[in-house]
Amino acid sequence: MDISIAIQLSSNSLLGLLRNLFKDMENCKPTFWPIYAIVLMGAALYCFFIFSDVYRSSSSSFSLLPSTPAKIMASNSSHTTNTGNSSLAPISRLQNKLAKHIWEVPPAGSKMPPLKAFKLSKKLVQQRVKDNIIIVSYANYAFMDFVLNWVKHLTELGIDNLLVGAMDTKLLEALYWNGVPVFYMGRQMSTIDVGWGSPDFQKMQREKAILIDAFLRFGFELLLCDSDTVWLKNPLPYLARFPDADILTSTDQLIPTVVDDSLEFCEQIHVHYNIGLFHWRPSNSSKKLAKEWKELILADQNIWDQVVFNDIIRRQLGPFVDQDSKVIYAYDGELKLGCLPSSIFCTGHTFFVQNMYQHLGLEPYAAHTTHQSCGTEGKYHRFREAKLLYDPPSYYDVPEGFLTFKPSIPKNLLLDGEHNIESHFALVNYQIKQIRTAFAIASLLNRTLVMPRIWCRMDTIWLHRPGDMVGSIMRQPFVCPLDSVFLVDVMVRGLPEEEFGPSIRIKEYSILDNPSMPRKVKDSWLDVDLCHEGSRGCQVSSYATTNQTGILKFPKNSSQETYWTVFSLFKDVKVLQFSSMEDASIGFTDKLREEKFRKRMKAYIGRWCCVEDHSPGHIYYDIYWDEKPGWKPEPPRTPEDDHPPA
Repeated sequence: MDISIAIQLSSNSLLGLLRNLFKDMENCKPTFWPIYAIVLMGAALYCFFIFSDVYRSSSSSFSLLPSTPAKIMASNSSHTTNTGNSSLAPISRLQNKLAKHIWEVPPAGSKMPPLKAFKLSKKLVQQRVKDNIIIVSYANYAFMDFVLNWVKHLTELGIDNLLVGAMDTKLLEALYWNGVPVFYMGRQMSTIDVGWGSPDFQKMQREKAILIDAFLRFGFELLLCDSDTVWLKNPLPYLARFPDADILTSTDQLIPTVVDDSLEFCEQIHVHYNIGLFHWRPSNSSKKLAKEWKELILADQNIWDQVVFNDIIRRQLGPFVDQDSKVIYAYDGELKLGCLPSSIFCTGHTFFVQNMYQHLGLEPYAAHTTHQSCGTEGKYHRFREAKLLYDPPSYYDVPEGFLTFKPSIPKNLLLDGEHNIESHFALVNYQIKQIRTAFAIASLLNRTLVMPRIWCRMDTIWLHRPGDMVGSIMRQPFVCPLDSVFLVDVMVRGLPEEEFGPSIRIKEYSILDNPSMPRKVKDSWLDVDLCHEGSRGCQVSSYATTNQTGILKFPKNSSQETYWTVFSLFKDVKVLQFSSMEDASIGFTDKLREEKFRKRMKAYIGRWCCVEDHSPGHIYYDIYWDEKPGWKPEPPRTPEDDHPPA
């Protein structure tokens, strides 16, 4: 409705009402005048709200999309959702006018409200609820980047019925000033990354059951997930397909029990139901389970909340509530449980390793960075490899520039023969030798190394080899995450330079293809073609230039001094791309620097797991395998031998 029409209609209604009232007042006793005064005040207030609401709805300053703190990444076509639909935002906003837009920062000069303003309450949650559903995560300050990424992905999907629980005041303040809806959990936990499995980690995890118990008592449906989750598609319509389910939980399942987007068969899942992502409805049974779960984990500080959840919910499994939906009775025989398919509510393995959703032709809803062993740094790197992490602009334009190269892999190493431990190590060893050379050149030129894709033939995991598991859809060979071969946490955190030589910065293999990469970086590019010294056009001089095709011909097996001489002329070029790393350098002239570099390389490399029926079953990668004649991939023979290669 046009604002002028609305105002005119409301004005006419008000004038008519006033005329009738004044006419009646002429004929009534003075004792009734206070009553008429109250009626007049109510009419005035009514019109005030009508005018203000109409004005807000038509105002040109009203924005349907949140003002975001980071540059919007272009989405993969299979992950896109229409966030430009103008009907999404007004519905949510008009439902509760007290709620602010997400990313709407407080006014300049304003003060932080008192802590009591952020206390979890039904009133606070009601401000964000939509269709009686609230989406919640929680964290401490160490995981703030995860939280912002979690919120960003949801808001890009047009979802704003969300809340974040802050476990410390540092995160609370940071989220408040960033315009993120937040409540204070009142625990004042540690602000640092406490590490998975540590006592402080277990303490933080116990908060999950406490939160669920509280939200269910408020009467709201709760979609609770860990902050190291990325939402790729709006999950709410999917969850609404199963209205009978009291709980819909994700799982650690690596082998699908279904090949479409229906629920898994819960009774066929013999690994954990994963409590990092699940949906609760406030039924009597779910409230009963939440209360018992909370009491059990608070009574014993040494038990893992996920184990307890699995123990109590599996007390009974079956029969089906509805065989078509696969919702099943569980826990007390009355609770109705559904298991979300791991192909589209993905674990760290089904998304980042198996790519199960691609093989089944499905669109994933979520990716949760489980199943990796390099801590928080490994999770960040996996998100970045998949281009799912919103980084600041400075991340994509490093002052010293990038170095990248085209890996060379013979077809026989990649495809021929059986997929086994020997063929896997032959393939990986061939690649890490090239990566070792690239690290050396990046160190010489003080450039950030763009890590290449690494191909594997066998997965590394602590339970089984998925390629050998009956029913697995693991494809071999496959591009494995960097943390499958290298210790990403060690690489990112850094090592003391006095012992390991100059630091070497790394980026994920996909960074140059990331839509957030500035055009000025992509346009500042030099291809370096390795050639045999003495061949046509392959010469070194202090006036080295590119040929007519914009390619620099550079001799193989060049020395440290040659690298410095030639590439000092191209220090302002943002990206150097080498055609190969085979025979690219003879190494360092400075023997002490060489020694420290070798020590750094040995600290970077990881291990493969695991050989079945052998303890210990892991095999260490050796980045200098080529210097050891007869080297073979074998697990340590004794506990005393269980250490990285010398």
